[in-house]
Amino acid sequence: MPTYIFLPIIALLAIALAKVEQVSAFGLSALPLAIVFGMFYGHFSLRVEDERDKIFSNFCKQKLLRFGIILFGFGLSFQQILAVGWQAVVIDLVMISTIFTVGTVVGIKVLKLHRDVAILTAAGSAICGAAAILATESVLKPKQQHITIAIATVVLFGTLAMFIYPFIYQWVDMTDQSFGIYIGSTAHEVAQAVAAGQSINSETMQTAVVVKLIRVMMLAPFILMLSAGLNRIGTDSKTKREKSVIAIPWFVFGFMATALINSVVILPELIKTALSFASQFSLAMAMAALGAQTQWATIKEAGPKPLILALLLFIILIIGGFFLSSWLV
Repeated sequence: MPTYIFLPIIALLAIALAKVEQVSAFGLSALPLAIVFGMFYGHFSLRVEDERDKIFSNFCKQKLLRFGIILFGFGLSFQQILAVGWQAVVIDLVMISTIFTVGTVVGIKVLKLHRDVAILTAAGSAICGAAAILATESVLKPKQQHITIAIATVVLFGTLAMFIYPFIYQWVDMTDQSFGIYIGSTAHEVAQAVAAGQSINSETMQTAVVVKLIRVMMLAPFILMLSAGLNRIGTDSKTKREKSVIAIPWFVFGFMATALINSVVILPELIKTALSFASQFSLAMAMAALGAQTQWATIKEAGPKPLILALLLFIILIIGGFFLSSWLV
């Protein structure tokens, strides 16, 4: 079956499965499901890609990816920041900067991981899982295998965290809102924040989702800062020669614009639902295309180091995030 037919089928299947209660209970969103299905398709398909297939796959991984992230902004609003207070914003900022810095430094300097794997894993853990990794990809231009490795580790520990939050809740003296801030500032994916908060009560879930979405909103300035930072540093002679030309990820401004529109304009629910589906579908197509061109052997060759890095960041999120939330809230 041609790629331009099978990838949309994979994306729709992932979106549909993510809405099944038994699947959503594990915090699995459409994006990680799409990349897994794409990997199965790429591994077991006997079809040899022709030029049309390659063009379509590249279109999904580049154009559709950026389009999906721009539309993702319609699910956010600046009013959400005011609903939870300044403490949540401070906690999100501290966690993002800490996780990304530790992940990058330890990954590159200590574990000797490839720069792109370390940065992608750190970004995914710090901000919003697979969506952050895909957005960061636009700046790094990494190999497909590096993206897949980062997503796999982030999904693994993000899913594990969901089962830990309810256990922690039983042993701590925190209000439902405070615990929701803790979940939102440390959960990897939006879907995981929903599932973890829902396992406690509705108030915790609502707070967790708002705080998590604030972290998602910080994706835009993060990408701009990362782009400027990498451009200034330069990693080889070619980069140094060209560092006067700043690679600006223009789609980030689209993301900020759609969030601003959603903050000042009350969109009809039907339109918001359609935009949300279009965003999910576009991102799921990008993930499916990415998975289809990734080989299992490459992930296996990566060894335990990416897992060790993701585990370290997971521990900092769970423990550091708890003490920070307890202190500020």
